Amino acid sequence: MKSVYITSMGKFLPGAPVGNEEMEDYLGKIGGRSSKTKRIILEKNQIKQRYYAMDKEQKSLYTNAEMAALAIREALERSASVRPEDVEFLATGTTRADLLLPGFASMVHAETGLPVMEISSHSGLCASGMHALKNAFLHIKSGEHRTAIACSSEFLSREFKHTKFEAQSIYSNGRVPFDTDFLRFMLSDGAGAALLQNEPSAQGLSLRIEWIDNKSYANEYETCMYSGMSKEDGGRSWLDYASIHEAADHGALNLKQDVRLVNEITKVGTRRFLELVEEGRIDPDAVDWMVVHYSSHVFREEIFQLLEQGGVTIPEEKWFTNLYTKGNTAAASIYIMLEELLYSGRLSAGQQIVCVVPESGRFQASTMLLTVVGD
Repeated sequence: MKSVYITSMGKFLPGAPVGNEEMEDYLGKIGGRSSKTKRIILEKNQIKQRYYAMDKEQKSLYTNAEMAALAIREALERSASVRPEDVEFLATGTTRADLLLPGFASMVHAETGLPVMEISSHSGLCASGMHALKNAFLHIKSGEHRTAIACSSEFLSREFKHTKFEAQSIYSNGRVPFDTDFLRFMLSDGAGAALLQNEPSAQGLSLRIEWIDNKSYANEYETCMYSGMSKEDGGRSWLDYASIHEAADHGALNLKQDVRLVNEITKVGTRRFLELVEEGRIDPDAVDWMVVHYSSHVFREEIFQLLEQGGVTIPEEKWFTNLYTKGNTAAASIYIMLEELLYSGRLSAGQQIVCVVPESGRFQASTMLLTVVGD
């Protein structure tokens, strides 16, 4: 089996950073009223700025596929040896593609102008980006390909336009429930990409992927974060309404999170991490960097506490995040964090990086171990 290395990374963050006071200038005020949820959520998540791929008139500046292609372009431009025509495999992850069909990877492939190749689309929530990365990893590790790209892009701000909710008869009074409204102040836009090869870069640092572990706990939990149904209507699919208009009126197409279940996300992520420690696949004392996708600052302390209860302590100075300055970009977050860390000048050969991406959709945890190589 071949060794697999991340030899280059790229990101794309659209437009200028948007501060907390400007959010509703872009998203709009539902019913002309500022959200009562906003202040509470921003206090909890502590995000100070984020990026939106639409302007204050709520017009899209890019497609989701275009943002992914721009992140891929940066990764290729940074590569010391790989040309676009060398790429043999493309895997993508996203929460919401621009189109229902065809798959997101097809649209990204077309935007990049890369040659004919094998592609794979991964659809889901935060873990879909890691699923794409594992697919690319396995293609190279098996020897089937020598060069691959994994990427994830999110254009979530357009999910939360005020006009979308104002058009739904169920919210004609202008009051959107907390399970929908709070996500307006949690999620934002951006893309990241990783170039994978079967040898490290001849220049600079590379990240050797030791393993990627994905585990689903859907057999143990109800659905928590979702779109395409309404729990108030018994959980039927949006396709089972009499028309798409009826489904929209009932809020079945909205992105929602069941706040009764959301706190389970930290338990799922730490549970799998502690199992990996017990299995001997992670040595806490050898970890130099923890790159964890947590959607809100409030979960950070919970993770620390749960790890300590499991007998594991990883000093706070080893934890890396850019949540507060880049926002919560869902599946793209792990790429955007790793890209910043890789080019930060803070890494050195031999260091170990553990990446953790818990997902609250129907609960899963993705974990990855990396070793820094090169100079």
